[in-house]
Amino acid sequence: MSETITVRSPYDDSVIGEIPAMTAADVDAAVAAAKKALHEHPLPLWKRAEILDKAALRLTERREEFAQIIAKEAAKPIKTARVEAERAVGTFQFAAAEARKLGGEMIPLDAIPSGEGKLGFTLRVPIGVVGAIAPFNFPLNLVVHKVGPAIAAGCPVVLKPASQTPFSSIVLAQMLVDECGLPAEYLQVVTGGGGTVGNAIVDHPDIALITFTGSPEVGWSIRARAPRKRVGLELGNNAPCIIEPDGDWATAAAKIKIAGFSHAGQSCISTQRVFVHSSVAQQFTDALVAHVNTLVVGDPMDDATDVSALINRGERDRVAAWVAEAEAQGATIATGGSLDDAGVLRPTVITNVGHDMKVCAQEVFGPVVTVAAYDDLDEALRLANDSKYGLQASIFTSDISKALKAVRTLDFGGVLVNEVPTWRADQQPYGGLRDSGNTREGPAFSVKEMTEIRMVVLS
Repeated sequence: MSETITVRSPYDDSVIGEIPAMTAADVDAAVAAAKKALHEHPLPLWKRAEILDKAALRLTERREEFAQIIAKEAAKPIKTARVEAERAVGTFQFAAAEARKLGGEMIPLDAIPSGEGKLGFTLRVPIGVVGAIAPFNFPLNLVVHKVGPAIAAGCPVVLKPASQTPFSSIVLAQMLVDECGLPAEYLQVVTGGGGTVGNAIVDHPDIALITFTGSPEVGWSIRARAPRKRVGLELGNNAPCIIEPDGDWATAAAKIKIAGFSHAGQSCISTQRVFVHSSVAQQFTDALVAHVNTLVVGDPMDDATDVSALINRGERDRVAAWVAEAEAQGATIATGGSLDDAGVLRPTVITNVGHDMKVCAQEVFGPVVTVAAYDDLDEALRLANDSKYGLQASIFTSDISKALKAVRTLDFGGVLVNEVPTWRADQQPYGGLRDSGNTREGPAFSVKEMTEIRMVVLS
């Protein structure tokens, strides 16, 4: 294969390595091998569980190696990358648990006269070849969220990692095959652009399910392009956090220091829109700015670094332009908003924002948190809901009636009380509404999406 893609560090533009620029023909070959393996060498449940157990064990042993890879290719601070590697171990463990209990149910056919003398039950069988398209922001754990449940379901995977962060996937696949006993045809990594490899996966007639994490624009175009496939989309958000005067606003400020700026805000549940009751708004804002000003910006390989570069300069410039536009429209830059000497966008807090500003209405996907004051809880709930996204939201309050009102009112896939909307457990049903997607991830839920129900009737 002659053509390659050069992968460079988002932080200092140094060359990390080269990957093949694969084509639709490579996807065809991978899918054909996967389909053949599924039909000729299906994996029994015990084998799936064994592979996943070994994967959790080997990844535990190699966590630092994977953290180093993540930090280099994604510019994720090394201490944050270590957390991602640790989470991926747990994701494999949850997938192994699902492999052990994956089964159907009894159907009481003799509940009707014509069913007398018949025994009915269901089996869960692999849906087929899975096409997985992964994002750059969690290049290990979000890949494991696709690959782990697919192995548990018995499905081969053709995996396209983000071109900026391919090495986590490549090394993971090598580990699963070489050290964990997964047949090579059950996980094939195809590297290349979305217009070539990505479209080939979406359009391939022998791929039964597509799992995609990324932008709403790309995700919904995939859904429209593949109407006869099962398509799971985990997309964007502009996560709101409401802070009532009876809530622990000091704890909220300390948590948002991390929740708004971890991996430079490049998480679909990064805390973005903070609504604070006007009676505590100034105290909260002062505390948040003080916290944010302690964040260390710099080289992702440095253990001291909290925030590093966005995934590329184009994204950095876009986010900086949105911040400048908000300021021109009357918002106040409380801290940040500029580049450091290495060209990294500093963590930014914006106050006096308007709801229609891009930094509020759209997903920033950068190190930016906006703060707006409100006078009435109903107003805050309305503003939080006034979004095309609906992934996760949160409220800080000590009043159980207010908490329950928020749980019932906030129209999101997840609502957290006295926690930031950025918090996630890998075993929870994770997903959203509207432009945030159409599925629930988490091994127990993804496994079911990756299987079909087969009805069996014995006379």
